[in-house]
Amino acid sequence: MTAEEQRLHDDRDKKQNWRLWGPYLTERQWGTVREDYSPHGNAWEYVSHDAARSKAYRWGEEGIGGISDDKQHVCFSLALWNTKDPILKERLFGLTGNEGNHGEDCKEHYYYLDSTPSHSYMKMLYKYPQEAFPYNQLVDENRRRGKLDPEYELLDTGIFNDNRYFDVFIEYAKADTNDLLIKITVHNRGNEKATVHVLPQIWFRNTWAWGYDAYKPEMIRDEEDVIQIHHKELGTYYLAGEGEPGVLFCENETNVKRLYNVDGTGLYKDGINDYVVNGQRNAVSTQHKGTKGAFHYELSVPAGNSQSVSLRLSGKYHVDPFKDFERVLKQRVSEADSFYGSVQNGIADADKRDIQRQAIAGMLWSKQFFYYNVAEWLKGDPAQPAPPEQRLNGRNHEWKHLNNSDIISMPDKWEYPWYAAWDLAFHTLPIAMVDPEFAKHQLILLTKEWYMHPNGQLPAYEWALGDVNPPVHAWATWRVYKMDEKLQGGKGDRKFLEEVFHKLLLNFTWWVNRKDNNGNNIFQGGFLGMDNIGVFDRSAKLPTGGYIEQSDGTSWMAMFTLNLLRISLELSKENPTYQSLATKFFEHFLYIAGAMTNEKIDLWDEEDEFFYDVLRTPDGERTVMRVHSMVGLIPMFAVEVLDQELFDSMPEFTERAIWFLENRPDLANLISRWTEKGKGARHLLSLLRGHRMKRLLKRMLDETEFLSGYGIRALSRYHLDHPYVLRTGGTEFKVKYTPGESDTSLFGGNSNWRGPIWFPVNFLLIESLQRFHHYYGDDFKVEHPTGSGNMKTLKQIADDLSERLISIFRKDANGRRPVHGDFEKLQTDPHFRDYIPFFEYFHGDSGRGVGATHQTGWTGLVAKLIQPRRKKTQ
Repeated sequence: MTAEEQRLHDDRDKKQNWRLWGPYLTERQWGTVREDYSPHGNAWEYVSHDAARSKAYRWGEEGIGGISDDKQHVCFSLALWNTKDPILKERLFGLTGNEGNHGEDCKEHYYYLDSTPSHSYMKMLYKYPQEAFPYNQLVDENRRRGKLDPEYELLDTGIFNDNRYFDVFIEYAKADTNDLLIKITVHNRGNEKATVHVLPQIWFRNTWAWGYDAYKPEMIRDEEDVIQIHHKELGTYYLAGEGEPGVLFCENETNVKRLYNVDGTGLYKDGINDYVVNGQRNAVSTQHKGTKGAFHYELSVPAGNSQSVSLRLSGKYHVDPFKDFERVLKQRVSEADSFYGSVQNGIADADKRDIQRQAIAGMLWSKQFFYYNVAEWLKGDPAQPAPPEQRLNGRNHEWKHLNNSDIISMPDKWEYPWYAAWDLAFHTLPIAMVDPEFAKHQLILLTKEWYMHPNGQLPAYEWALGDVNPPVHAWATWRVYKMDEKLQGGKGDRKFLEEVFHKLLLNFTWWVNRKDNNGNNIFQGGFLGMDNIGVFDRSAKLPTGGYIEQSDGTSWMAMFTLNLLRISLELSKENPTYQSLATKFFEHFLYIAGAMTNEKIDLWDEEDEFFYDVLRTPDGERTVMRVHSMVGLIPMFAVEVLDQELFDSMPEFTERAIWFLENRPDLANLISRWTEKGKGARHLLSLLRGHRMKRLLKRMLDETEFLSGYGIRALSRYHLDHPYVLRTGGTEFKVKYTPGESDTSLFGGNSNWRGPIWFPVNFLLIESLQRFHHYYGDDFKVEHPTGSGNMKTLKQIADDLSERLISIFRKDANGRRPVHGDFEKLQTDPHFRDYIPFFEYFHGDSGRGVGATHQTGWTGLVAKLIQPRRKKTQ
């Protein structure tokens, strides 16, 4: 057992709280829904990047490479000043949804390089220009550009030309659960000596200004120039800085004069900024105390050299805090290497190992303390002005029960600094590779009564808690359960499985009662994460009236049903009463399968041999929307293979299943070769009979349609030259293949399902092919790619798709990584080329990264695709 594994065991068994401190600060609190108290929900405008340095936040804190305790009482992060910027670099900069020509867009270069699950060791890199940061230039140029223009990036400004920048590495190592070593190393990549001010900052989240608790914690400088931190709940901590830095203090209070032109006296949140940048000596405390403090280092770094700053944040007072600093730091680095050496055992390719480790690091760094009490947020705080009355009937007003205050996995801590239910489900798989306890905790969390709506709906995300995400929670629960079972030597966590299963029964009932318009087992889920893939915004009322019978919504529900069937059968092994629930889901799956092929509905188009959505208008008109999209491939996700021995051990379930199949032959015929046992005496449950699956695969594996060199496109390339057009009510609606950024302002403007490669659906397609192969075996072969004449097993196709997805990040024969696109500096510079950004999605033709730059969340699934190459058995 490695040292890191021992820490995880001790934390699980509550012997030591190794998770007390972690990377729980967000990268962006400004522009979030929680901090928005505007009348009409204008979150991006209510707190801007410019206002952020002066406004005390209500619900959370932000910072570059920051950490906090698990309730975010005390926060630590890094601030920098290159002597040219108009403000301290305390937070990452980016464009709001209204400023970017393709929506919100972070304009920084930063990388999460390493982390153990307990955060005993973490490493991050931030690239800081030596010239004035081009804030206005980025805003003005992107605002000038249209949807058809490329985004204007930080590299485009020339700010990194001649390597005039600092590489700032931030490392954390835990000497104990409450004893953190911090090392900041600044490399001057330029050709001339350059000065940088390094300001490690520590502060209290403001909990005293809202009218609930007047207690105000305090930090002071002692006679040894150590910052003493006193908090009634967290206790006393000491922050020591190596050398003889200056020590500065202000208050984490809103600067009402700057923001609102209201006269006020005292010290404010932006005091350290005003002191360092503007020389305002009265902006910081003369008494060396406050609620926000910083050490002030001024480093003059020679060209091509580096300098380091060391700090120690500890719950213990150390007479000589840096005596064993380097030894402990090196030990934690070595332990991290040992841990990942165990995780990656058998992966020979060094580039793949590096990609996987950075992907997992991004997952672990993207944890965040998420605090949101909707009832308090709606009504406002006693010590603050009352919010506008419109809020009471505005965003999230139907979720007054929701009260979140936990460490949660985020999709991206800058662009999506809030949890998303279906994103989080995908996060748990790569997380479970290294930390199954945290993965299980996340899945349980969203089903708790202070998250889940009383009606059974899971909260979608902060921007609209009531929106509808694909029901993938049961799938993730089963996958994490099986991964954990394998890691625990065959012992599954039945308590976890049972607890989530019971809550998912409520969620399933919500879907059946709320999203089946006519009670005929055809579902109209709404958004389902894919609105830009289709003709209409499915979260809004249709311009035609009526509703859409969704191929994807119905297929997601079929998948959900099979997931619950599989879980109930597993629980039946120890409690036979679950067999009756297994029977219920077995029959419900057949009802959904029957509905999809019902002649009055029939989402399968026999002429095109593809699944389509169907538009139903109020006058009864039925319109098949012939869009070649991921919507038509999602029926492949609903597949389960059951071994004969399972039926032999479940007499009640087996008896009822046989009776149902004999008495409903119309439905029995829909299950591919049910009476014919496949490889190893297995039975297949699927929406697709063999013929239909082959027809779907023919289109999916066609390089002129869905198959890209980098995975499966969300929309067929066929629609590049053949856009789908629907004319109704005097209006024309069009769907055209766009492989990269969105060319439309529809559906939010920055969302693009119209061609790019998305990891979550690609991952589910790969898993589905693996399950189909588990049933059919090696004798079942399909042409891959279509038209090539090469016949491949379904497993070989799944393996090939995995390699295509991985290749987005890998060096090709010329040493170039597709993810970096055409930026030559990213491709060739030794200080850029091997740092991997895990984008939200990827260009459907080139593999270039598109969308949010750090959505490691679901793109982190690449870590799960990278597996040891196993020897072939004879």
